Formats: sequence, C-alpha cells, structure tokens
Amino acid sequence: MFIIGPDTDYARERKSAYSMNQIERLYMKMVEYYASDPRRIQHFVKVHSFARLIGQGEGIGEEKLFILEAAALVHDIGIKAAEAKYDNCSGRLQEEEGPALAREMLTELGFDAGVIDRVTYLVGHHHTYTNVDGIDYRILLEADFLVNLYEENSQKEAVWAAYEHIFETETGKWLCQTMFEV
Repeated sequence: MFIIGPDTDYARERKSAYSMNQIERLYMKMVEYYASDPRRIQHFVKVHSFARLIGQGEGIGEEKLFILEAAALVHDIGIKAAEAKYDNCSGRLQEEEGPALAREMLTELGFDAGVIDRVTYLVGHHHTYTNVDGIDYRILLEADFLVNLYEENSQKEAVWAAYEHIFETETGKWLCQTMFEV
C-alpha cells in the first residue's frame, strides 16, 4: 500500500524537495486521524473548502484565514472520543471532547499558542449558534451548515431556516442560495 501521509518515510524523504505548510500537515494528520472513515474525511474536507472560499470571499485577511482553515479541518475532532465514551456524538459532546484533542494535535504540529487558543475555542463552540464572536466563527458555522444541509438531505424549510438564522456573510448567503435555490 502506497501512503503519503505526514509521518511516512515517503513524506519525510520529500521534505527536502517540498515542505508542507502547517495547514497541509494538519490536513494530512486529520486524514490519518479518520483513517478508514471516508465519510468523516469527506465532511471535514468539504467544510474546509467552503470555509476557505467564504473567508477569501469576505476578505478576512491571512491570519484569520489561517485560523479558520485550521478550525475547519479539526472542527469535528471530538466525534470519535464522544462516540467511544458515550456512544453518542451530539454537538454538545463534540464541543466538550474536541478542544483538548485539537490542542494536542495542533501543539504536536507546532502551531502558535494564540492560534491554538482560538482554534480550540472554535472547536468548542461550533455547534453553538448564539453569541458568535468573530468572522472566523461565523464562517465556520456557515461552512459546516452548507455541508450538513447537503449531507443530511435537508428539506427546503430547514435550508430556509438556516439561511435566515445562520448565514450572515454575503459569500455564505450566495453559496446557500445558489446551492439550494432558496
């Protein structure tokens, strides 16, 4: 089997020719974390893609975009622990279990302390839709909703409710309108 994850011999050999940045290493680490669970991998990949697209569309700046991308990649990291401990992966349990796991992974990958603090805050609140305190938080919610609405095959009424209550960025609204014809 040919694997080019972040900790394989192949990846280490290629570092002289190509050095992955922190986001790419985190991306690969999350693929490794969810090995043999393609549904979960597909989910965070899509959330990351939409978060990045919305962040760029809203012109949030490099530092906030970096934090947003990292948070989007690890936002559901608490699912495995919640399922193992409680046989349940509700949003509340994800918010409880996720921050410590995200902190450990981000620390291992050498992320700055300030970035880790904000990312773990976002992981610990990504199912809390009130008191949204930043554009990175807002965009993470919107990106996760775009993916969840599709993956859960949501009815038009649910999409419309999310559009009215969650989406605030122009880019997020446009994506929601365009994807779901609301």
